[in-house]
Amino acid sequence: MIKNIKLFVNNNDEAMKNSLVIEKSFIKNGFSIVDKNFDLGIAVGGDGSFLRMVKSTNFDENIKYVGVNSGHLGFLQDITMETLNDFIKELVENKYKVDDINIQETNLYTKNSNHKYLSLNEIIIRDIQGKVVNLEVKINDDLLEVYKGDGLMILTTCGSTAHNLSYGGSIVFNTLPTLQITSMAPINSKAYRSLINSVIVPKNYKIDIIPTSDVNNYGIIVDGEYKCYENIEKITTELNDRKIKCLRLSNYKYAKKIQDKLLS
Repeated sequence: MIKNIKLFVNNNDEAMKNSLVIEKSFIKNGFSIVDKNFDLGIAVGGDGSFLRMVKSTNFDENIKYVGVNSGHLGFLQDITMETLNDFIKELVENKYKVDDINIQETNLYTKNSNHKYLSLNEIIIRDIQGKVVNLEVKINDDLLEVYKGDGLMILTTCGSTAHNLSYGGSIVFNTLPTLQITSMAPINSKAYRSLINSVIVPKNYKIDIIPTSDVNNYGIIVDGEYKCYENIEKITTELNDRKIKCLRLSNYKYAKKIQDKLLS
């Protein structure tokens, strides 16, 4: 049973104002607002707030997560201030839904170091200076393509409604255990051929990205956080066995969410 709650509040006036209302509403209904040992983490803000919350708790499988939208689109934020009381009522009556969402694990290898990252949405690989990237893409060690273009995005189903949409990637229901490879402005000519459509990759398949040029100074963006590396030998990414638990209202439907957020 959920009793202890921690609020993760975005640093803007609207989110901070809403957080006061949220805190009072939960306390009024018998919940405790704490800083440690909490059952439910609530991100108050936009999608960035939700990503920061799950990262700050190291994608803890023992915590349930939800977001209250105080930003713009807020695709990860399932609760609004208008539905807050309904959500609290469902928590009290234990009628809410829980969806298990897969986590992406990426390992980056350079000549001198190794780095590991977890992400909820995606990783993006681009040249530091904005030049064309040359990347060999393998799935379970089998060559998929030799990519040439602005960059590559490898994303979870949760990230399919984020940056992915700007490059014509597919929307995938966010409880499916898949990754997606989406090209960013691929070059297609007599000399070079790259896939223009995204590729859906099932769980337990490993994706390797191998730079094919001698000079490879790349920017790696992990859930919006930018990191620079030189002399990358390989980037490996796949779905981790870990999952986070996202709370939903009992009437939550993903198709309706797409309609509300993207088409209404």
